[in-house]
Amino acid sequence: MAENVVTIVGAGLAGCEAAHFLAKHGIRVRLADIKPKKFTPAHSSEKLAELVCSNSLKSNDVFGNACGLLKEEMRKLGSLVIAAADATRVPAGGALAVDREAFSAYITDAIAQNENIEYVCEEAERIPAGYAIVATGPLTQGALAEDIQKRLGGNLAFYDAAAPIVSAQSIDYAHTFVADRYGKGSGDYVNCPLTREEYEAFVEALTAAERAEQHAFDKRDVFEGCMPVEIMASRGKDTLRFGMLKPVGLYDENGRRPYAVLQLRKENLAGTAYNLVGFQTNLKFSEQKRVFSMIPALKNAEFLRYGVMHRNTFLNGPQVLGPDSSLKEDGKVFFAGQITGVEGYVESAASGLLAAIACALKLRGEQPIVWDARTVCGALLRHISAPNEDFQPMNANYGVLEPLPEHVRDKALKKKMLAERSLARIGEIAAELEEKLRA
Repeated sequence: MAENVVTIVGAGLAGCEAAHFLAKHGIRVRLADIKPKKFTPAHSSEKLAELVCSNSLKSNDVFGNACGLLKEEMRKLGSLVIAAADATRVPAGGALAVDREAFSAYITDAIAQNENIEYVCEEAERIPAGYAIVATGPLTQGALAEDIQKRLGGNLAFYDAAAPIVSAQSIDYAHTFVADRYGKGSGDYVNCPLTREEYEAFVEALTAAERAEQHAFDKRDVFEGCMPVEIMASRGKDTLRFGMLKPVGLYDENGRRPYAVLQLRKENLAGTAYNLVGFQTNLKFSEQKRVFSMIPALKNAEFLRYGVMHRNTFLNGPQVLGPDSSLKEDGKVFFAGQITGVEGYVESAASGLLAAIACALKLRGEQPIVWDARTVCGALLRHISAPNEDFQPMNANYGVLEPLPEHVRDKALKKKMLAERSLARIGEIAAELEEKLRA
């Protein structure tokens, strides 16, 4: 492979983000993926950058949510993924939800139309030589996984879960009300209330339901942010009422707050399908139909997709990755996406963008960007590379950011100040990149 061509393995969010950034700056890319000849257990579309659910990109609140702040950082750095999300978004209150098909089509077209990107359908069997970015995602398997394990070791695994989707026409709207929590939004959620008796019967059935078999499954390895609803329910009968079924901030048309409530969110722009918010599950499909249909609004529900769980693999980044996400043993090979130990679609895409930035600068002979934890991007890079004896995947959150120099008691003001500091630094970095990578 020519020295001035970067090989990218994996055309998910991280890989496409990386390919687009490099190509936009005049660097030729060879983007390799197994699609359309093969698919991972979590994917079914031939398009690139496939999402599992519509609200995968979470909050869009720049000044009140760390993931919203991360999105704005990425916008300022020229992110393809965030541009695609903004162009294909569907109503979801303060969240950035998208039409999944339109989102993937947008990114697929952007990759196909860029003359600096060569897309090839092939399955990588080893870490590429020369400049490369490995972005094969949390389902990396086969010969490549064996090569990574052999060369780097330290691989860990956990399990991720996806929520079911039901047909909009099959919902019994007589047992629902439309409202957004605390009135924030424009009526983007359909709420399915439960009485105390209905809730307790549901929890009892849920905890006793039969789960799908998982090979070598150990529930201690389940990432807390993707905990299956049945495991949450087993922690106590009121756990769900303080979690995904919490009624706080929701009132029906008569001003009454339900005992518990399941929220449904549009899965697509047409509103023909709804996602069961927070109902990631590992129940057998027949059990999902039986148990979830106990919720009055879903008694006749048609399930367009049942919830699934799949294996996620990630590196022990602090042992093998440098501060720019390149291998300590080979500074030309970068890793990006969830395989690095970031958790979430936005975080994965950001990882691809950061790997591409570092790769471009190194290839051009420029000095690297000095990232620090004043930005979410920098904090995530630090998380996957800084010494950590108990390394685990991490979402974007305020806890990874460098604290403000002064103590601020007001939480909203504190978040606003963190965001302002972050965006000021990102503005400086964006200007620095423009100067360094100007063709």
